[in-house]
Amino acid sequence: MKSIGMQFGKDDIRRVILCILSGVIISVNLQALVRPGGLFPGGLSGMTILIQDIFSKYRGIDIPYGRLYMLLNLPPIWLGLRRIGKKFTLYSFITIGTVTVLTEIIPSYTITADPLLVSVFGGIINGASIAVALAAGATTGGTDFISIFLTENTPVDGFTVILGFNAVMLSIAGLLFGWDRALYSIIFQYATTQVVHFLNNRYKKDTVFVVTDHPDDVVACLNRCVKHGITEMKVLGAYQGKQRTMLYTVISSPELKKVLKALKETDPQAFVNVVRTERVTGRFYIKPND
Repeated sequence: MKSIGMQFGKDDIRRVILCILSGVIISVNLQALVRPGGLFPGGLSGMTILIQDIFSKYRGIDIPYGRLYMLLNLPPIWLGLRRIGKKFTLYSFITIGTVTVLTEIIPSYTITADPLLVSVFGGIINGASIAVALAAGATTGGTDFISIFLTENTPVDGFTVILGFNAVMLSIAGLLFGWDRALYSIIFQYATTQVVHFLNNRYKKDTVFVVTDHPDDVVACLNRCVKHGITEMKVLGAYQGKQRTMLYTVISSPELKKVLKALKETDPQAFVNVVRTERVTGRFYIKPND
């Protein structure tokens, strides 16, 4: 099928399903745990609830969550369309739209009144929903757009900026509605962050060392698999006293499985060492979001 001038295939259908699933999980979590627990999630979800509570307490005005959430997401969506990727933003909009609709349809109900349980398990579920969206090559919207833009286009750490935004939001929430809610929200956000970090590998990197007797074949193999630079070094095997070649490259963690399989097929006798890389500076290829 065709839509908005783009060709859609089976993978796109899978991505749409995952985006809708992510939106469903977020909506149920909001109505069953977050709202009854009085929590403030990170990003624009928390900002939406904070604005709702301010208008309700000080003006007696009830603002629907879904419509306010969509309104706050419009500037980040515009940023995504202009600077991140149209297809990526389209899929993210599916998740945002699902949350917008379902949060105004699904009634709020209480599963447990224990604020610690709500914070921990609500955060875990929220993190899982974000990971589902990321697996679809999308995001749950809001500050995620800003974080991705900063991470991929500037030297600024997007995570740090969003962390500061959440800290300011929780400080306001604590002053206006009590520090218990704000502190439990920190537990919620921490659980969310840990789950996303565990499940999402997009920005993780691995260093691969390959010691081989067939460097030309292995270099050709790596060039077919990934778009990263490769450094070749002549080394001496101390055990046999034999000169060999060591190839060095840094790859994105999602590419590792494919690379290891290809290396084994190309040179079964090659010695491969993989090391988790904490930071890379300089030019490093990241697959575009579109």
